[in-house]
Amino acid sequence: MIDPENPSENPETSNSPQVPLTETPTPETDGAAAAQFEQSEHNVGVGPWEGELPEGDHWDPELLEKGDRRNVVDQYRYWKMDAIIADLDSKRHKFHVAIENWQHDLNIGTVVRTANAFLAKEVHIIGKKRWNRRGAMVTDRYQHVRHHPTVEEFVQWAQGEGLTIIGIDNFPDSKQLETYDLPENCVFVFGQEGPGLSDEVYEVAQDTLSIEQYGSTRSMNAASAAAIAMHAWIRKFEFGQRVN
Repeated sequence: MIDPENPSENPETSNSPQVPLTETPTPETDGAAAAQFEQSEHNVGVGPWEGELPEGDHWDPELLEKGDRRNVVDQYRYWKMDAIIADLDSKRHKFHVAIENWQHDLNIGTVVRTANAFLAKEVHIIGKKRWNRRGAMVTDRYQHVRHHPTVEEFVQWAQGEGLTIIGIDNFPDSKQLETYDLPENCVFVFGQEGPGLSDEVYEVAQDTLSIEQYGSTRSMNAASAAAIAMHAWIRKFEFGQRVN
């Protein structure tokens, strides 16, 4: 999944911001500041609440007054951030995602954003604590992110939680993700962009899975691989789709 020969394929190495046309990142503060954030090209979100104000502790008075321009689904418009997180926590899925970060991997932000989209239990950063948050598009506020300085500490934590460690990378003995019977309580581990999954993780993983490819390139970046692996879990445990 990792392609050291083509770092330019990673959009986060570009000098220009990778912002989808329908979404705009919010400022570093929440609430009224987010509502007042100026949109350069697109009017994202909703304006001030119209009509009688709703009742409930989950509503944010400042957002109701000035509008909600955050990148959240309609269900959470005008909600306080803490209330959104609490609601997400009540229905998170059982899978976790981990990525090794020995050289400040630029894929991590995108992995966090995708983990938020699929409502992963937690994202785990193994290695360096600091990571590039630009690709997360502020979703790291709503997604639990845990740091593990070493692979050993990560493994101890995962075993203590009863999680099956599943590596994702191209190895000669990798099994096909498409036909693999994924465990419900698991943590997908992705390697550093370039060198791929470390030997330490490879040795402790129950299995390492590869993603079938049909083009000329021999690999895909970690962010793309993470999205495919997470969706495989969703297809099995949310939609009941069986593997061959």
